[in-house]
Amino acid sequence: MIAHLRGREKALEAFGWTGRKAEWIALVCLHSGVFTRAQATRFLDTHHERARRLVLALIRQGLAAEETVPGIRGIGRVCRIYARGLYRALGAEHIRHRRTASPEVLLRRLLSLDYVIEHSDLPWLPTEQEKVAAFEAIGIDRDLLPVKVYRGAAGTTRRHFPLKLPVAPDSARALFVYAEPGHDTATALRSWGKAHARLWRAIRSRGLSSEIVTVARTTRELERARRVTRGWAEPSGHRKPDPEIREELARIERAILQGAVHILEEFGGLQAALKRSIALESQARRQGGRGSIDRGIVWQTVRLQGARYR
Repeated sequence: MIAHLRGREKALEAFGWTGRKAEWIALVCLHSGVFTRAQATRFLDTHHERARRLVLALIRQGLAAEETVPGIRGIGRVCRIYARGLYRALGAEHIRHRRTASPEVLLRRLLSLDYVIEHSDLPWLPTEQEKVAAFEAIGIDRDLLPVKVYRGAAGTTRRHFPLKLPVAPDSARALFVYAEPGHDTATALRSWGKAHARLWRAIRSRGLSSEIVTVARTTRELERARRVTRGWAEPSGHRKPDPEIREELARIERAILQGAVHILEEFGGLQAALKRSIALESQARRQGGRGSIDRGIVWQTVRLQGARYR
């Protein structure tokens, strides 16, 4: 059972969907609106043929469409769940996930979903309303939240967390996911960070930590994101952490990224190495002050590794 769905998947019984498949459909609608068969196969822990039949059933019901997306290569066909009634049943009728999107936005949604698939136990806040309410509940004014203003014939609309990227706060930290669709520079990532800076400071003022996970496809993108987010976590004081700490941290991160098992075994395995890196980062912050975030890490997708847009 996926706790953060809060039982919303049960509303899909009216459409003939129950159990794990209902959870999958709800997860997709609330986090991305789109998915690949490989992602469905992974989540459902099934054979790809069953994932194919699920897609075909959604199409027959008039709930979804599957197509090769112009401008994106390397992932095959993408299924988009578009039926308004289904989103209404989930309490997310006006979420924009059901609409068509540019290749960049679509790939960002798929990357976000890929991370959520592997971490579905985290307390994700799927909708804008849930994100705003959660931070207001701990005393953070909505004026400190990232926002984009849309102006049209009907008037002005303010959308908080406009990129609709995953956020998972709990009693100790708030985890923010940034999905890197394949930009040539870190400009978009830096802009996203700037939009969140006031929120991160407010979170810290309430005794919580802010952590960033950048989801990307290639080693180049991962390394670039690592440099940027590490800078956000760098101590802001004049003292510099012990260079031995920084060297050991870099060694652990390289070993994780490159899958260097023999190095990870020196620390007692992957989990022990991760714990060691967290301890080292805490020690570095104590030595040199505090940055705008507490921790920035990267996560490489497997299922979307070959995806390209443009």
